[in-house]
Amino acid sequence: MDRSLHPRTRRFVPAAAAAAAAAVLLAAGCSSSSGGKAAEEAAENAPAGKASTPRMTVAMITHAAPGDTFWDTIRKGAEAAAAKDNVKLIYSNDPSGPNQANLVQNAIDQKVDGIAVTLAKPDAMKGVVAQAKKAGIPVVGFNGGIDEWKKQGLLEYFGQDEYVAGKAFGKKLNETGAKHDICVVQEQGHVALEARCKGVKDGFNGKTEVLYVNGANMPSVQSTIVAKLKQDSSIDQVVTLGAPFALTAVKSIADTGSKAKVATFDLNKDLIGAVKGGDIEFAVDQQPYLQGYLAVDSLWLYKTNGNYSGGGEAPVLTGPAFVDKSNVDTVAKFAAKGTR
Repeated sequence: MDRSLHPRTRRFVPAAAAAAAAAVLLAAGCSSSSGGKAAEEAAENAPAGKASTPRMTVAMITHAAPGDTFWDTIRKGAEAAAAKDNVKLIYSNDPSGPNQANLVQNAIDQKVDGIAVTLAKPDAMKGVVAQAKKAGIPVVGFNGGIDEWKKQGLLEYFGQDEYVAGKAFGKKLNETGAKHDICVVQEQGHVALEARCKGVKDGFNGKTEVLYVNGANMPSVQSTIVAKLKQDSSIDQVVTLGAPFALTAVKSIADTGSKAKVATFDLNKDLIGAVKGGDIEFAVDQQPYLQGYLAVDSLWLYKTNGNYSGGGEAPVLTGPAFVDKSNVDTVAKFAAKGTR
């Protein structure tokens, strides 16, 4: 198929597709699958509006750390697409690059029909992505790896350009009057997180410092931010790269009596309340539900109709979308369902 005929412009997808009923989940350690005999029987008797195409299996492998609720939203989107498309979804995750690569290899060994993967640690994924392609398994990327997906030969990519989002974030800080921010990175070496902070620095007229914390230990995150705020009273802005870390930063500020403000990337239900209450100035929403949904749906479309979004040349952008007091009430009704 000649991909040169397709436009190279990046596309922004503004809203999530409607969710179908969630598929049956079978938990097993850090990995799990939705499907099984009950789901297959349900698919055979699927009502109008659900795919009647042959059953296929899709593996979704992410770099999610245990307890990070952001990924619950991605998974909900993936499950909704799987339920609609008559797909058995096998979900697994590990924040370690080599361990994530092993999970991809497991999916290859299972001879799945498609793989959706994050490339937060792209160097660790090169070998197994090549193995999947060699085995004839289509692979799409999402959430992490916007600068790597084409290099590794993935069919499509769904997510946010983190540098672009960071730069927009920095410009918004200019509007709020901030002068000195710390950008809190919860996982050093994570390409998407590093790109966010670089974007913030390039878009912000003030001073930006990067503060690395241990994202797997929230009390440590809190104490590290506290120490930094006590060390430098000129810091008037804390930028976090995930909703749980933003809420922890609010606690850190309270511990020190600092007048610094907090703004963040990503949402969850609790963060929506913090934006409403004024504890968080604003958040960047990359629409994780949409990322999960499109990643699975795209593999079904490719399998059943040979389609690929962006023509294999451009990523499909799902963000950034800013959420603040002006629009938080609208977003809140979706966040209450766990889809924003």
